[in-house]
Amino acid sequence: MNKEELVKEVAKKAKLSQKAVFDVITTTLEAIEKTVSKGKKVTLVGFGTFEPRKRAARTGRNPQTGAAIKIPAKTVPVFSAGKRFKETVK
Repeated sequence: MNKEELVKEVAKKAKLSQKAVFDVITTTLEAIEKTVSKGKKVTLVGFGTFEPRKRAARTGRNPQTGAAIKIPAKTVPVFSAGKRFKETVK
């Protein structure tokens, strides 16, 4: 399911216009992105948690030449599914 399909599904169930639902979903996703980019967690009880995680610098290998390369440390976004979400997907 892509964003457009999600908007249609929510609009149909909530009996709202697709424009209104699109704005709400877009604003929600932007708020999650902004919060996680600031280094904070976003927890949606039952659904899951979005959080930033730090990856340490490490040495990797170029697969074509086998030469060692340095991979810098960075922060990446991570999603952990909540209990209810995990049970639903079983």
